[in-house]
Amino acid sequence: MPDLKGRVALVSGGSKGIGRAIARRLAGAGASVVVSARTNADVQKTAEELGRDAPADVIGIPCDVRRPDNCAELVERTVERLGGLDILINNAGIGVFKSIREMTGEEWRRQIDTNLGGVFYLSQAAVPHLLGSDFAWIINVGSLASRNTFAGGTGYNASKFGLLGMTEAMMLDLRHDGIRVSIVMPGSVDTDFGQRGIERPWALKADDVALAVMQLMEYPPNAHVSRMEMRPARPEKG
Repeated sequence: MPDLKGRVALVSGGSKGIGRAIARRLAGAGASVVVSARTNADVQKTAEELGRDAPADVIGIPCDVRRPDNCAELVERTVERLGGLDILINNAGIGVFKSIREMTGEEWRRQIDTNLGGVFYLSQAAVPHLLGSDFAWIINVGSLASRNTFAGGTGYNASKFGLLGMTEAMMLDLRHDGIRVSIVMPGSVDTDFGQRGIERPWALKADDVALAVMQLMEYPPNAHVSRMEMRPARPEKG
């Protein structure tokens, strides 16, 4: 795993599931970590739990990524409290799985504003600070739904297809500024996201995705894996 001592990382959607697993890995590698999510109680509890055995600071700062002002404030508070920013993990996301016949305009906007708008707002706020780092990363957590459509995915597929396109364009925008931009696209992951109460022992684990994020940052400065797709090795047969 990469040695992240002295580095500062910010993880959106970091209080549970994949985001929490990524924050744990980053902290274990020596980074100072900001865990963010909408609810202050959740981020403070997560930061306290992850920080107990961490070699550097783990702090919680709430943020609603749908709000540009919240995103700008989150980045500024991160820099003020930890002295800079090297790694941005855009993980915050929601899923409303309904047919276009049933989905409301509010549900559509909530998915697009969170899954796509939030990545734009946070990344745009982070870039000026990442430009000062010699180890600058933006890693977006997408989904195989960025490539594969399914019934009931009208809003979710739209947001994830958009995220893939935005990530790859951001990579081209920022590569000559020393900022590497990547997307990790997992398939079925055994978390509560969209699957409450359903056991899926065959699925990927949240820490599998966190491991992939860490592996991206192991590459030397001249190499860049811009897209990583992940699938369960032996999915349930349909």
